Amino acid sequence: MRLGLLQLNPTIGAFAANREKLVRAYAEAVARSAEFVLAPELFLCGYPPRDLLLREDFIEASLAALQETAANIGEIPLCVGYVEKNSERPGRALKNAAAVLQNGKIVWRTTKSLLPTYDVFDEDRYFEPAKTVEPFIFRGKKIGITICEDIWNDEDFWPARLYRRDPVRELVAQGAEMILNLSASPWHDGKEKTRLEMLRRVARDEKIPLAQVNAVGANDELIFDGHSVALNVSGEIIALGQGFAEDILVVDLGESGKRKAESGNEFPAREELLFAALSLGIRDYVHKCGFKSVILGLSGGIDSALIAVIAADALGAENVLGVAMPARYSSEGSLTDAEKLARNLKIRCEVLPIEPVFLAVEKQLEKVFAGTKPNEAEENIQSRLRGVTLMALSNKFGALVLTTGNKSEMAVGYCTLYGDMNGALAPIADVLKTDVYKISQWVNREREIIPADSISKPPSAELRPGQTDQDSLPPYEILDAILDLYVVNNLSQAAIVARGFDAAVVNDVVNKINFSEYKRRQAAPGLKVSPRACGMRRRLPVAQKFRTQGHFVGYFARNYS
Repeated sequence: MRLGLLQLNPTIGAFAANREKLVRAYAEAVARSAEFVLAPELFLCGYPPRDLLLREDFIEASLAALQETAANIGEIPLCVGYVEKNSERPGRALKNAAAVLQNGKIVWRTTKSLLPTYDVFDEDRYFEPAKTVEPFIFRGKKIGITICEDIWNDEDFWPARLYRRDPVRELVAQGAEMILNLSASPWHDGKEKTRLEMLRRVARDEKIPLAQVNAVGANDELIFDGHSVALNVSGEIIALGQGFAEDILVVDLGESGKRKAESGNEFPAREELLFAALSLGIRDYVHKCGFKSVILGLSGGIDSALIAVIAADALGAENVLGVAMPARYSSEGSLTDAEKLARNLKIRCEVLPIEPVFLAVEKQLEKVFAGTKPNEAEENIQSRLRGVTLMALSNKFGALVLTTGNKSEMAVGYCTLYGDMNGALAPIADVLKTDVYKISQWVNREREIIPADSISKPPSAELRPGQTDQDSLPPYEILDAILDLYVVNNLSQAAIVARGFDAAVVNDVVNKINFSEYKRRQAAPGLKVSPRACGMRRRLPVAQKFRTQGHFVGYFARNYS
């Protein structure tokens, strides 16, 4: 059977636009001789709709969009994800559903069986799971149609399964001759490989051809990578969709595989994938929020440089404004490197010194600060003045401010509330500092875009003379390794020390992480590119007393910034 896979980018709540995009893509797949067409999970409303699902008008609009879509579908069936009301109560009010549309009608429906509640997912909050599944019969063939998580429970692939049921095996037991999966599978570093290998294992184990259509695009923090795929009974790749871009695949599930998966080269380099994900994340956040352009502070450092490069790629250089805001402690290179970057990218750069305003604020506080030693209070005034400047430009010109903090800084609280944390989106808030360097070196793989000095100079906030990040932090290679173990893998301090890290360093880093939760709670949304981000995935109370092994050093009192 020739199958059309519509790897498309929906906007949450944009029912008319989503429907029109879907119908156009369906027509293209049919023109390319598709016999059955598949669209992603919850495509008509966009994924994840979150608490919009609690609004009755949202549900009615979703159901109306399904009927309007069906009216545009001819002899070739289209299967698409949507929100359905649950008529069987008690139970949750809704179902995560898929419908087969044909000849202007809804001819068949099914419901998602496995509802994830881990990581970023909270589907059990809204949806009632299917109690049973059955194949859809089309032209005498039994087609097993599953929705995203339904295919993620293969007992031979996962060492620990989350669900007792396996909908794929239930469908195969009923004679399904192929498995189709509608998906909205959010991306993180390495997930494209894990997902593909899992699907290949399912196809091989069940000896059945399989196809998955995955959504693409970004919605708030989440990024969807696409990489839709069709596999034969041996788990060989017949076709693989583009990453981080819309794509329409028309494939014959009876074809022999191209064996691309055997080479391990079906995906680009890790740094290229991260860059593409972040670019898509910025583009969709800005455009789906109704804006066109962005503003960011250019410090001459590597973090702001990388974000400027990604933003120019995402939105076009003409839609990026960089602002250099030197003060008394700024090095000469902070300004020259910022201006050089702007020339390389062909973005507009404004130089707006904050020193005159800094002097005025110092004068204002002179009496009340008398008799105290200068500390973080004076340092953070500079950051907050820069935040005020960027937000004024944002208000005046209607452009969103991008914050420039990375995951390493955000984790340990090296960021200033109402200062460098000001903004609408934090593009690299889930990118460790060591990865910022790796991506930046990838950016410069053919020519110098990010100035070499921005990469080689010691990282510094330049808020006091001679300041560097390593004055109070371990080298980033060590810090990031500890962050990965504590934040991403959830290991205890004792377990991290047992892996060879210095106990005093681990204790200090963990204290900083714990005491900075209140800051992260107030941060701009950050694009999620790791398995566990400091945001919607890591949900910790701010006011809490549980601490693992170690002693506390009063960091909160010293760094309430």
